Amino acid sequence: MRLLVLGAGGVGGYFGGRLAEKGEDVTFLVRKRRKQLLENNGLVIKSIKGDLAINPKLITKSDTADPFDLVLFSTKAYHLEEAITDLKPFVSEQTVILPLLNGVAHLPRLKEAFGDDQVIGGLCFIETTLNEAGEVVHTSALDRLVFGEPDHPDTDRIRRINNALSGTKAEFVQSDHIIQDMWHKYLFITVMSGVTTLMRAPIGPIRESNGGRDFIRQLFEEVVQIMTAYKAPIDDQIVAMHMKLIDQLGYDMKSSMQRDMEKGSLIEAAHLQGYLLDLAKEFHVETPLLKTVYQNLKVYEMMR
Repeated sequence: MRLLVLGAGGVGGYFGGRLAEKGEDVTFLVRKRRKQLLENNGLVIKSIKGDLAINPKLITKSDTADPFDLVLFSTKAYHLEEAITDLKPFVSEQTVILPLLNGVAHLPRLKEAFGDDQVIGGLCFIETTLNEAGEVVHTSALDRLVFGEPDHPDTDRIRRINNALSGTKAEFVQSDHIIQDMWHKYLFITVMSGVTTLMRAPIGPIRESNGGRDFIRQLFEEVVQIMTAYKAPIDDQIVAMHMKLIDQLGYDMKSSMQRDMEKGSLIEAAHLQGYLLDLAKEFHVETPLLKTVYQNLKVYEMMR
């Protein structure tokens, strides 16, 4: 399959790099400045799973290329519209879009732009960042990308995609219940990013502070109330499952939103917490903790 990776940052650069390392036909759609840096220095990944340095195939939005078979749509939510525009020339009616954005609010927009049948489900769990040299630094062993058909789990195309994505140093997992997986991750990332940005601390000190675990659990339960009112397909035991995961996280683990705030970068507050608060208002769910989290994020955006 001909694979196009949207961006070559912490997510796209890592997973696309691992696929190129395996020998897949991977091209990165990047901005001109990023293209120049990658042409000069190559795509460099520093990881406990093995370092990598390659000279990747690169295009920008002004280049021409035949349509691709699969797109790893790995942009941030605040670049969604721009990314859709940039991607359109490289997509045909046969191209499959695999989105890796957090949350779920992007799915209707992608289906509107590319067609219902062309968008599958996807998510990833990874802790990466770009250092000052533009290298992808993978800071933990976690590097899971999950994908699947939303409605009919077993299809010819998902088997072809699974074949293309398997066999790398990263963990690519085909799921038969991808929409539930996306909601479960949405719940986790909303709470994880919410508490770490509110407390300005990694998860360890929050978790071990007096009342810290109770606060985390209460925020989970509050968000679950919203998702339940919306009739999202979440597991009845998801809070207990996520609290167990919280306890397993490294003491110094930070959310990507917290890292973005520390850099003074844009954040996905509206796409994550804001979207849930809109649902809470629609379904008359009281959310005092989530409102506090979101107020903190809005103050950051105003000060930025």
